[in-house]
Amino acid sequence: MAIRVLLVDDQPLLRTGFRMILEAEQDLAVVGEAGDGLQALDQVRALQPDVVLMDIRMPRMDGVEATRQITGPGRDGPAKVLVLTTFDLDEYVVEALRAGASGFLLKDAPAHELVQAIRVVAAGEAMLAPSITRRLLDKYAGHLPSGDEPVPDTLHTLTEREVEVLKLVARGLSNAEIAADLFVSETTVKTHVGHVLTKLGLRDRVQAAVYAYESGLVRPGAQ
Repeated sequence: MAIRVLLVDDQPLLRTGFRMILEAEQDLAVVGEAGDGLQALDQVRALQPDVVLMDIRMPRMDGVEATRQITGPGRDGPAKVLVLTTFDLDEYVVEALRAGASGFLLKDAPAHELVQAIRVVAAGEAMLAPSITRRLLDKYAGHLPSGDEPVPDTLHTLTEREVEVLKLVARGLSNAEIAADLFVSETTVKTHVGHVLTKLGLRDRVQAAVYAYESGLVRPGAQ
């Protein structure tokens, strides 16, 4: 079955461009469009898309609040949100990730990257552009704890190896890269990541990366 995609952007020309790219793929189907966050909420309820391509800065309701309402607690629909941004250092992207977005992509990314990102997010994975995610979190470190705050109790539920894995996830490493770094198999890494998400009550790797910074486990700018 085709992945159902909802396009949300206040610029009709951009929506048309995205539609042309996506409809050229046999496994993707654009089921609707919206010009702001409020329309997006209505369309999500009516169309039940698998993935929402969400612009951030829009009239009436921005993409951050729309993402929060689409993916927040108590929402049991299938929709995943992939945030689109014009600027790779946009503070609102961090807020969108906190709100529940499964990842983000630059609007000028190559067509094949957009298509692949949708497939990744639809499959339940997180779409992280590691270098950009790291720069975002580093740039807006002032919004995050300094590291002097007490470590959250939930962090103590992790094993030593799970903490290692969480740190590497926060650096944007893939499962394969983590496996190579720790000299274990990718299957083992997937198991550890799953345990981390379950113990911390997080939905995906994006939220895990943000948590690692917010908890002070990873310091902005640290290697």
